[in-house]
Amino acid sequence: MACPFFVPSRRLEIAGWVRPPRFPLGDPFGGACHAQAEIVEPPEARQRELCNCGYARGRCDRFPGDGAADAVRFSITEDTPDKLLVVYVVEKDHAPAEFGTLEYGVADSRLEGPHISDVLVQQARAFLESYLSRRTRSASAGLQTGP
Repeated sequence: MACPFFVPSRRLEIAGWVRPPRFPLGDPFGGACHAQAEIVEPPEARQRELCNCGYARGRCDRFPGDGAADAVRFSITEDTPDKLLVVYVVEKDHAPAEFGTLEYGVADSRLEGPHISDVLVQQARAFLESYLSRRTRSASAGLQTGP
């Protein structure tokens, strides 16, 4: 579950782990914090621990103290050669606060669905980038893809 204020912009290297953890966006990403008016790029260690993983309230000095959501999670619910259906869940206090489904057109990288924030769109795209990379690697290795 990524922080709801984190805008991923590039993949980070998966290094330093014998077995990398499962990242909410599929891979670790670097990017910017949009929690406050001043947009900043936190140090990489903070991005790996807080921005990529969410639930930073009380642990991150930039996290708003008001009723903001705590994390965002994504899941693929349908995988066909032409499209992917992505469910997103915005969480507050470990419970769903908002959710919806996005449809991703594989051929044209089109992402459609309900109106969502630009931050959520960027997170969904990062999640899809990771998912499609894994799907391609699995297909190249001769493994079955999809449900």
